[in-house]
Amino acid sequence: METAAIQNRDQAGDEVAMVPFSARHLPGAHKLSLDLRWPYRLDDWAFAIELGQGFVLERQGEVLGTAAWFPYGDTCATIGMIIVADAVQGRGYGARLMDALLAAAGPRTILLNATPEGQALYLRRGFRPVGTIHQHQGIVPATFEAASTADIVRPMVPEDFDAMLRRDREATGFERRPLLERLLDVGEADVLLRDGEVAGYAVSRVWGRGHVVGPVVAPTPQDARLLIEAALSRLQGRFVRIDTDVETGLSPWLAEIGLLQVSDALVMVLGQMPPTGPARVFALSNQSLN
Repeated sequence: METAAIQNRDQAGDEVAMVPFSARHLPGAHKLSLDLRWPYRLDDWAFAIELGQGFVLERQGEVLGTAAWFPYGDTCATIGMIIVADAVQGRGYGARLMDALLAAAGPRTILLNATPEGQALYLRRGFRPVGTIHQHQGIVPATFEAASTADIVRPMVPEDFDAMLRRDREATGFERRPLLERLLDVGEADVLLRDGEVAGYAVSRVWGRGHVVGPVVAPTPQDARLLIEAALSRLQGRFVRIDTDVETGLSPWLAEIGLLQVSDALVMVLGQMPPTGPARVFALSNQSLN
C-alpha cells in the first residue's frame, strides 16, 4: 500500500508515525497481541498480513498500534487486528487507524467482528450490528469419533477446488480465492457431497493455541456437523477453536462435545451485504479474515 506516513504527537510530546504495515513490524505486532492475551502466534500474524494490508503506529521503532484490512474482490472486505497499546489509549489513535482503513478500503462493503471495547467507535462510523459470533474452544476428547459417512464426507482433492470456491461465494457473497488457496496450503480440507457434487467444505489448520476448524460452509446445520466431526476425528486430544454465528444453532452441540463458549463478538457491517445462499457459513477461518 502506498501512503505517506502520518505524524502525530502523543500527550508526552513524542512523535508517533502511522505507516504501512510491513514484515519488520511483525514482532512488535505479536508483542501487542500477547499483551492482550490474544492467542495469535507470530506465524498467524504473518499469514494474515500476507493476505491483507494494514497500518502501524510506531514511536522510535516501537509498535504502539496495528490495524489491517483484507480485500475480497473490488466490492467487499473485512477488517481486524486492531490494537492500541495500553500506554497510548485514549489519545484518538484507534480512531485514526480506523479512518485509515476505511479510506484505503474505499467504497467496499466492510465486515468486522467487534469486541465490546471497539463497538462505539464502529457505530460512530456507520457500522450496524448484524449478528453475534460465539467463540468455542477446548480439548477434543480422546474418544471422539465421527459418524461413518465416507459416502458423504471425504478428504478434498485438487479437482474439488472450483466447486469449493463456488460454494464459498454462495455462502459469503465474497470473492475469497486467495484466502482459500492459502488455507489449503497450510491446512487439511474435507468436502461434503450431495448427488456426487461438492455441496460444502471445512478446513482445519494449526492456529493460535492449537488448531482452528474453519471456514465451514454447508447447506444445513446437520451437514456442518458432519464436516466438523470429520475434522475433529483427526484432532483427538488437541486444543481446538471454532467460531460460529449464534444463528447457526451449533453452539449447544459444540459445548456438549467439550468445546465450551468462552467469549463472543458482535458482527457489524458498513454498506450492504451481497446476497447469499443456499450454502451458509457455519464457522470462520478467524475473526479478522472471517
